[in-house]
Amino acid sequence: MPVDELDTRILRLLIEQPRTSVREYARILGIARGTLQARLDRLEREGVITGTGPFLSPAALGHPVLAFVHVEVTQGHLEEVGDALAAVPEIVEAFSITGGGDLLTRVVARDNGHLEDVIQRLIRLPGVVRTRTEVALRERVPFRLLPLVEAVGRASEATRAAGGRAR
Repeated sequence: MPVDELDTRILRLLIEQPRTSVREYARILGIARGTLQARLDRLEREGVITGTGPFLSPAALGHPVLAFVHVEVTQGHLEEVGDALAAVPEIVEAFSITGGGDLLTRVVARDNGHLEDVIQRLIRLPGVVRTRTEVALRERVPFRLLPLVEAVGRASEATRAAGGRAR
């Protein structure tokens, strides 16, 4: 079930005011706390809300260098290499991909020398054929989901409104 207008308002609050209590969210939205909790439970159960907690800055943790490392893997070794990547703390994300390479990793490092050390560690992993690294210069669009949430909510409402007129 796609999100509706109330779900969109709830998700907007969770994104914009993540440290607010459920009671306060209900007050802001003008709905009963039980209604809000039921919506939150459903959004979690359906996998829309996948976690809670603070967003951390790798740069503030002493790792200001961000790079995307494409990893080419020997056929039949994708699982083992993926498991090995999970043991490298500087790899903050990894995805199986199509196109050039088999895996795309997001790597953070203290400086360029540290980045090279991490890449050398990756190259030595059994099953890794080669890597290709792209260093990020500046973040242009920070990770965000609110515009997507709002677009999905608008589309859901438009579909519902169109369905209501057809009856």
